[in-house]
Amino acid sequence: MTTSFQDDTLNPIMRSFDHVLSQLSGASAAGKVTYQGRMLDTIKRLLRHPDGIAAIEPRIAELEDAGIFEGTDWAVPSSLVPGMVGNTLRMAEPRTVALECVSLLRFLAAARDENARPSLPTEHARHFLAQVLALNLDRILGAHHEAARVKAGELDSAVDALLKHVLASVGTEGILGQLVDEVWRILRQRPIQVNHVKSMILQIALAMNEEGQNFNASDTRLGADRLISALFGPTELCREDPGLEVYRDRLGAADAGSLQAEATGMARAMHDTGLVSDYHAAFLRFVLESGQGYLVPDALGLSSTGLDSFRCYQALVQQLIDVAVRPGTAQAVLGIALMLERGILYSPPIAPSLWRVLGAKLSPACEGSLATAFGTETTPHQRLVAGVMLLLGQPLGIGQGNNPTCQSARALSMWALNDPDYLLWQLAQATSNDRIVMHFEGQPLDSALLPAGLALHTPLDADPVSVVLVPHLDRIYAEMGRRVAGRGEDPHRWINPELHGWWVGREFHIAVDIATGKLHDHDRFIRDFHTAYHPMHNGNEPVIHPQPAGIAVTDSQGTFVGWHAISIIRVALDQSGVMRVYFFNPNNDSGQDWGHGIVVSTQGNGERLGEASLPFAQFTSRLYIFHDDGLKTASEVPVDDDQVGIIRDLAQQSWASDRH
Repeated sequence: MTTSFQDDTLNPIMRSFDHVLSQLSGASAAGKVTYQGRMLDTIKRLLRHPDGIAAIEPRIAELEDAGIFEGTDWAVPSSLVPGMVGNTLRMAEPRTVALECVSLLRFLAAARDENARPSLPTEHARHFLAQVLALNLDRILGAHHEAARVKAGELDSAVDALLKHVLASVGTEGILGQLVDEVWRILRQRPIQVNHVKSMILQIALAMNEEGQNFNASDTRLGADRLISALFGPTELCREDPGLEVYRDRLGAADAGSLQAEATGMARAMHDTGLVSDYHAAFLRFVLESGQGYLVPDALGLSSTGLDSFRCYQALVQQLIDVAVRPGTAQAVLGIALMLERGILYSPPIAPSLWRVLGAKLSPACEGSLATAFGTETTPHQRLVAGVMLLLGQPLGIGQGNNPTCQSARALSMWALNDPDYLLWQLAQATSNDRIVMHFEGQPLDSALLPAGLALHTPLDADPVSVVLVPHLDRIYAEMGRRVAGRGEDPHRWINPELHGWWVGREFHIAVDIATGKLHDHDRFIRDFHTAYHPMHNGNEPVIHPQPAGIAVTDSQGTFVGWHAISIIRVALDQSGVMRVYFFNPNNDSGQDWGHGIVVSTQGNGERLGEASLPFAQFTSRLYIFHDDGLKTASEVPVDDDQVGIIRDLAQQSWASDRH
C-alpha cells in the first residue's frame, strides 16, 4: 500500500522509506538487523516531520510483516509491559525510541481494529494503550520538569505529539479517573499557565459525553463535573454552555437576584478550581458596562481585606478589568482577585505603577514578541496587562516553560512576591525601550548591548511578563556570570544578591568544592543550614524574605540530573508535627519524585498556593547552595550528629555518590 503526499519535504523521506522497506522485507534473518537500523533511521526522520505520523500509520502492517520487530523485545506484543514504555521513550537511544513509537502505532492500529492479529487482539491493544497514556500523563499534559528538560532527546517533541495523537484516537476511556486526579493536582498549585490543563478538561468533557462513558467512583465523577462546569458552565445562566452572545442576552434580561447569584457562583467556581471561565469575563464586563459595578467584589470573591483594597482603588481595579479581562484572557480575573487579597495596592508606588502599565505604549519589538507568543485574539497590551495581574496575584505560579531560565523565572517570582514595585519598573523599561539596565558591583549592565544568554529565542511557552522580560534578564544573568568567571568560587555568591535584591543574605554556603566538584565540609554545610533556617536550632527565627537556593536535582532513581534554582519561602511544622521546608520551584509542576522516597509534596502538608515542600532533612539532602543573613542568635541549638549523618547519607546515596 502506498500513500501519496503533496508535501515536497515529505516525499523524499517516503521514497527512502519505501526503498529500505523493500530491502528489509527481502533480507535474510541474518541481514534483518542491518536493514532494521536503516529503517529506524528513516522513521526517526518521519517522526520529526509534521505529517510523519500520518505517513507511517497506513504502513504499520507492512513494517511488521517486513520484520521491523523481528529479533527484538518487541517481537511478541503480549509480552510488552505498559509500565516500561515511558522509560524507553524518555531514556533510550533514538533508534529504540523510534521502534517504541512504531510499536505504539501497531497497538493503535489494532485498537481501531485495522490491524488486529491473533497475537494482538483489539481489546488487549486498547487496554495496553490506556495504561500507557495513564502512566505518561505528564507528557500528555505538557508538564515538564528539570529531569525531562536536561535529558531531552532528539525525538521528545515527536513522542509528545504521538502520545497526544494516540489519546485523540482511542479516547480517554480507562484513564479518565487518573486524568481528573492529575488535573486537580496541578491546579492546586495555581499555575499561571493553564492552557494545557484546559485542553485536558476538554478531552474529559468530550469523553464523558460519549455514549456509554461512566466513572467507577462517584468522587471522580464529581471532580470531573467541577472542572468541566468551572470552564463551560459555572453558573445557572450558562449551565448548558449556551455561548457568550446568548449569555449576554440572558444577563440583560436577568433581575437583581439572578445577577447576584451569578456573581457569587462565578467566584465560587474560580476559587474552587483556580480556573476562570470566559463567561466570568463576560459577566464582569457586563456589570461594569451596565452600571452595576457593585457586583464586582462578589464576582471576585473578595474577603474583607480584598474588599477594603477594592474600595480604596475602585477606579484602578475597574480600569484593569476593562483592559485585561475578556474572553481569551479570563484567567486575569483570578490574578486581580488574589492581588487585591494580598493588599499590595496599599504600598504607595504600586497604584501609580499600574496606571503607568495601563497607559503604556508598547515598543514594536515588545508587541511582536507578545503577538508571536499569544496570537492576535487580544492586543499585545491587553495580554500584557492580564499577565501582570496574574503574576502579581500568583507570584508562586510563574513557570519557566520548557526553557533553561530558572534563574530569571525565580527573579520574577521573588520580585512579584517581595518587591512588586521593582518588577513593574523593570517591565516599564523593557516595554518602552526594549532594554533593562541593572547594576553589578557598581557597573551598569544594559541588556540591549549584551549577547544572548541561555535563552536563545523569545520564550513562547511562558506567561506574558516572562515573554517580555526573560530575554533581557537572561542576558544580564549571563553577563554577571562572565564577569565573575575567574574568581575560583561559585558565581552565585556574587550574582544572587545583585540580581535578586538587597534582602538576599550575604553569607554564602556551598556544599561542593568548585575546582574538584567534590563535597567540601558537607557536615558543616548541613549544620549551618540548620542554624540558619531550622526554627528549633536558630532561636525560632522565621524566614523574613524569600531566599535563593540551589538544589541538586535527581530523577526518580536518585541519579543526579543537574543544578537548579529555587526560592526558600518558609520553614514550619506541618499538621503532623513534621518540620518542612516550603519552597518555590520555578517550573510548571513542582510535584516531582527525586528518588529514594523523596517525593516533593504540593498539597496536603500545609502548602500554600504554589508552594512545594519536603521534610527538612530530605530537602537538606538535595541542597547544595544557600544564603543567610549572618545574624546569629544566642539561642542556637547544636545539631545532633545522628541527624547530620542521616542527611549526609541521603546525599551520598544520590547526587553526591561520586563526590565524597
